[in-house]
Amino acid sequence: MRLKISHRTEYSYDAPLQYALQRLRLVPRGGKTQTVHSWSLKVEGATEEARFVDHFENDTRLVSMADDSTRISIDAWGEVETFDTAGVFGEHRGFAPLWLFEHETDLTTPGEGIRELAHSVGQGSELDRLHQLMHIIGVRVAYTIGATHAGTTAEQALTQGSGVCQDHAHVFAAAARVLGFPARYVSGYLMLNDTVDQAASHAWAEAHVPGLGWVAFDPSNGISPDERYVRMAVGRDYRDAMPVSGIRLGWAEEQLAVAITVEQ
Repeated sequence: MRLKISHRTEYSYDAPLQYALQRLRLVPRGGKTQTVHSWSLKVEGATEEARFVDHFENDTRLVSMADDSTRISIDAWGEVETFDTAGVFGEHRGFAPLWLFEHETDLTTPGEGIRELAHSVGQGSELDRLHQLMHIIGVRVAYTIGATHAGTTAEQALTQGSGVCQDHAHVFAAAARVLGFPARYVSGYLMLNDTVDQAASHAWAEAHVPGLGWVAFDPSNGISPDERYVRMAVGRDYRDAMPVSGIRLGWAEEQLAVAITVEQ
């Protein structure tokens, strides 16, 4: 499937900032599940300082805001051909060792609830157990927009029984690690059947299965990602893979606007 994607992020401030540095993970890379036919990234109100592939193999750009700027806009767009591999991404690559994905993070630290959820998974093959885990999360954590925020932990989302795709991915990663699987967070895009315009990007999780490598699971939709999914970045949790992150100095009030389109 060939998908056309556009992603616009705009930050505006009511007063000039002293300094701001943004880290962008908005350029997809090719691989087993996708081929990038064209991609562009345009930034206004800031200057690119560096570009590199990080230890998770994410294309990363650092941009700093221009002096006295009160607005920065980031536009990413292009076309990506995707392939249905039944969720199998394949062998582990990159400078980050596989064992790094066995360890918890602040957002994925398992508490009593995560451990109970993990141990509720029944018997079967590695894949069977991970699919069980995905479906249990879909039942236990209802998809509810606005129920959580960027700092909500996996344990908190499970306890309250609601969240969004970010929370589902965190709960899956935390529980999969309890079960002994290296697990990671994936950020990207999903083509929806009923709309082109979207308010946010998507997220899912992957577990490393012996003999297969990384295999993807999307608890929000109860499936392993297919040709409707485009990968952008991976990491141990959301903070490692978020599309835009950064620091700023100054007392200005910030307003954020995001607009995304994904279509065939």
